[in-house]
Amino acid sequence: MNSLRLNASARSADSERAKRLRWTTPATRLAVAAAATLALAGCASTAINDNFSSTQQLSKDRLGAEVKWLTTDADRTQAQSDVDALLAKPLSGDDAVRISLAYSPALQAMLYEGAVISASATQSARLPNPVFAFERLMRNEGGVRELELTRTLSFSVLDLLLLPARLRLADYQQQASRLTLASNVVQAAAEARQAWVNAVASQQSLQYFQQVKATADASADLARRMQAVGNYSKLQRAREQAFAADAVAQLARAAQATRSSREVLIRALGLNDSQAAALKLPDRLPDLPVQPNDEAMVAKAAMDQRLDVRMARANLEFVAREQGLTRVTSFVNGLEVGVTRKSETGLAPKRGYDLSVPLPIFDFGDATRARAQATYMAAFNRAAQLSVDANSQVRENYGAYRTAYDLAKHYRDEIVPLRRTIADENILRYNGMLIGVFELLADSREQIASVAAAIEAQRDFWLADAALQTTLIGKPMNSMSMAMDGGSSAAGR
Repeated sequence: MNSLRLNASARSADSERAKRLRWTTPATRLAVAAAATLALAGCASTAINDNFSSTQQLSKDRLGAEVKWLTTDADRTQAQSDVDALLAKPLSGDDAVRISLAYSPALQAMLYEGAVISASATQSARLPNPVFAFERLMRNEGGVRELELTRTLSFSVLDLLLLPARLRLADYQQQASRLTLASNVVQAAAEARQAWVNAVASQQSLQYFQQVKATADASADLARRMQAVGNYSKLQRAREQAFAADAVAQLARAAQATRSSREVLIRALGLNDSQAAALKLPDRLPDLPVQPNDEAMVAKAAMDQRLDVRMARANLEFVAREQGLTRVTSFVNGLEVGVTRKSETGLAPKRGYDLSVPLPIFDFGDATRARAQATYMAAFNRAAQLSVDANSQVRENYGAYRTAYDLAKHYRDEIVPLRRTIADENILRYNGMLIGVFELLADSREQIASVAAAIEAQRDFWLADAALQTTLIGKPMNSMSMAMDGGSSAAGR
């Protein structure tokens, strides 16, 4: 072990002299300096709170909802009351995000896991505790009893010299922890919003297919009665009955989709059984925005604010700064210095020092330097590729967003109004006895398909909107382990 050993052995008569020696040796001054630098490692609770505050601020600015960390029973009770108040009315998409960020047990677990990582990073920046050893030997030679006392205080010199590197590594780990936690919060918010969109759209489709089934049942009953009096053929009645049978199947599928999407939303929000039973959803999805987001503004926001881009830059900077340290430690990866004072009964005190440095005979450090260079180039190219991926992902998701917007707007402004106009005209023709009831019902089937497609198009837009917002914030790449390995290999020699 790379260590500095300070040995002092003294009899009671030499206590004052030993005291002066203890405060004047270079090793003692070095020990005092090491103790003073412990403050630089920071406080674990402070780092945890800073990371949470950063994530909380990001959620306010980008998500419009506040992350809450429930650390006490009072906090949990208040959170449950807040959730019950939100569930007392039909739940909006924004309220769904608020619940997921303030109450969900899954998100609370993320916050505590982030605290674990932050505390570990803080601990890694601290010097190992010094070790104190005491030895008392008594021997009897020729009837004379001799006492020998040895006191040893040891700590790592190399760890002290590499303390700046440890602090840089800890700072990087804290930054990575903040960005990862922020990314997990953004992902949780996006999942909650998408689950809400699917649940509302499924419920809206269910309500519409219930109306379709009622119409189909009426059509099938009318066809049966008209066939009974000879005004309708068997083929015509079979067509109406097939339409009614299809309506039953569509309704069953819509009901199952509604139940499934509702349960997905309940899981995303972390609701208990009583809260799940109280959950109410609005009858329909929100209207489309007047104008879609501008592509140029979206791309600029993505490159400025994406968490994975920020993480890649931090990783590259950290690896670059570690290059110089690696060049040094590849040659000298061990240093042991000792200052010794020893006294025995009847003998003059002995003083001295020792110095040991590993000789680079078998390991010249070339492999370490090559690994450090390869690590840097890997980080450099990964950052470059991430920039390409970020731009591509934003363009892809914006294309899906804009297509979904245009389709939903097209159904709203063109297809559904045209089908409604056709239906109104056919009712006028039916009232003028120009067409029969079954021609009117046949046209209604086409209107049913257009309305169902319009609901799906509106749902797809809001899903694409949530996906685009998540893409703009990004997700940090898994590069922290690489940087930690590179840094620890230098700092742990």
